[in-house]
Amino acid sequence: MKRVGYDIVIVGSGAGGGTVAQELSPLCRQGLRIAVLEKGPRLRDEEFTGRELEMAGALYEDGGGFLTADGAMTIAFGCAYGGSTVVYTGTSMLPPERVIRRWDVPGLTHADLDCRARKFMAENNAHFVEDGLINENNKLFVEGCRKLNYDVQQFPVNIKGCRGSSLCNLGCPNQAKQGTDRVQLPRAERNGVEVVTRCQVLTVGEKTLAARVAAKPAGAKGDPSPWEPGDYQIDAKIVVLCAGAVNTPALLLRSPMARSLPRLGYGFTCHPAFIIVGEHSHPITNFVGHPKSYYLDLAESDAFVLETCMYFPFITAKSMAGFGAPHSAFMRAFPRLQMILVLACDDADEYNRVAIDKAGRPVVHYRFQPKAVVGLMCGAFTAAEILFAAGAVRVHMPVARETTIESCDAARLAEIAFAAEFTPGKTPVSAAHPQGGCGMGGGPTNSVTDSYGRVHGLPWLFVADASLFPNSLEINPYVTIMALADRVAQRIREEVPALL
Repeated sequence: MKRVGYDIVIVGSGAGGGTVAQELSPLCRQGLRIAVLEKGPRLRDEEFTGRELEMAGALYEDGGGFLTADGAMTIAFGCAYGGSTVVYTGTSMLPPERVIRRWDVPGLTHADLDCRARKFMAENNAHFVEDGLINENNKLFVEGCRKLNYDVQQFPVNIKGCRGSSLCNLGCPNQAKQGTDRVQLPRAERNGVEVVTRCQVLTVGEKTLAARVAAKPAGAKGDPSPWEPGDYQIDAKIVVLCAGAVNTPALLLRSPMARSLPRLGYGFTCHPAFIIVGEHSHPITNFVGHPKSYYLDLAESDAFVLETCMYFPFITAKSMAGFGAPHSAFMRAFPRLQMILVLACDDADEYNRVAIDKAGRPVVHYRFQPKAVVGLMCGAFTAAEILFAAGAVRVHMPVARETTIESCDAARLAEIAFAAEFTPGKTPVSAAHPQGGCGMGGGPTNSVTDSYGRVHGLPWLFVADASLFPNSLEINPYVTIMALADRVAQRIREEVPALL
């Protein structure tokens, strides 16, 4: 086993890890050694091809097919240099005041988070998409919403030089998306931070980490790790865990301090989601332009959010319910499909948690709470209303008895909804935005960390990712994660003399 030492080690390179790395990187000029350890690979620009199966295997944990313990839902999150910021659409939303107030974390205010979030929105060039990049898929959503008097809103997205490839979820082939792989991590490296890819941290001990560096598989995308393959002991005076809401709790559960953290793994939540597809009588521009420009936020009143989206054929096919002729008919109509993503807002529940199996691998126990089921069902039929209002001739409805609803039956949507049924394991659901598992709070009886991400009872150990959320954020968490990571970095900078 090889042994190396650093002053600060950051585990993970996504929205949390990349932010912490950038904000702490000036300390390198004072002689501190800082490393980021990333489980996934670092891809070269020319390796972002946009091919579905190829890019999913290179950029996502388990190729995008990470399943909950009962197999009823997949959870998508990134595993690469830049984490999930490489594979999301760039939506950049400020933390909602009502949510932060409801979290009620001692020492955490909405005003502080909002200020920090705005800093990173500016830093990553978040802005409304230019008109020339808004495709018909998005325009039809706006048209349908306005006909029904819904308050449709536009997303700020963190792009620069977007060419409208619509491949955001597969890693931008034009380097337009301004994730941590394009902004924070390169700045951190220029300041002296080391980034070690293909390096999985196995356990955290008392100011030490056990890690394993994997060799690059034959034919795989990405560069080899800068370290030789093998097992490492990494000594660190300060450790910041940013491996995400699934892997950070699992890492701590594999480690000795788990015994003193009774809330570890609990409070996990996410946004259960599926797509509603509407077929138009003519081709529409759906797979060019920016795929996600508008949304309808009914989280507070009806527990769901609708977003424009565009998925390519494989994901579209697996996301639709049913088999045979009805399913095939929609897939053959792909150039005429309008798509809406339904995201349910689910509160943290005592059952829903991150655990580990006998081999130490993460296991997510998740059951659909009534609020989430209502959100999915209401969201699905609201999406159908919008699709028909925008001119769709038929809609695929995954929770209806007959999955195809013709436009002549649009007036019967309430009746069809009354007979609809959500069946876990039968209705295809893929979760976005995993959150929780190392929630912030006032002490170890009700939380894992304080409001600055410090793990209770361990002054040298911090968390800085979405696992900090004590409950659902209800929106895309990207900018809020960065704001919380900025707080963690600030606290570390303030206490470096005492911690080292």
